[in-house]
Amino acid sequence: MGHHEHGAAVRDDLRELGRELRRAIPAVYRGYAGLHEAALAEGALDRRTKELIALAIAVTRECDGCIASHAQGAAAQGASEAQVAEALGVAILMNGGPGTVYAPRAFDAFREFAAASTS
Repeated sequence: MGHHEHGAAVRDDLRELGRELRRAIPAVYRGYAGLHEAALAEGALDRRTKELIALAIAVTRECDGCIASHAQGAAAQGASEAQVAEALGVAILMNGGPGTVYAPRAFDAFREFAAASTS
């Protein structure tokens, strides 16, 4: 697996594992899905901006699954590489060294999903 397939691999691995737990506690997952949709809904901020915020927070939390999800979301919402790079720059500012480890992962995942959405 090349580094440009990491985002999809993480997403797919977690999706399969999550299915088993979701079957055990479906109400929790339904509640989280509702929160997810409400938090990312169009409002004073558009969905693209919210996905960029979520991606920067995913870097802060050092969560590869969150990075994959919100890199894909940012790509789906039409974020540009420049917008993603700047959001990740803020994540680096707020996180220092760990940001320089996880922000490149997020940028690579975004590029992967953006390329997939244009092919």
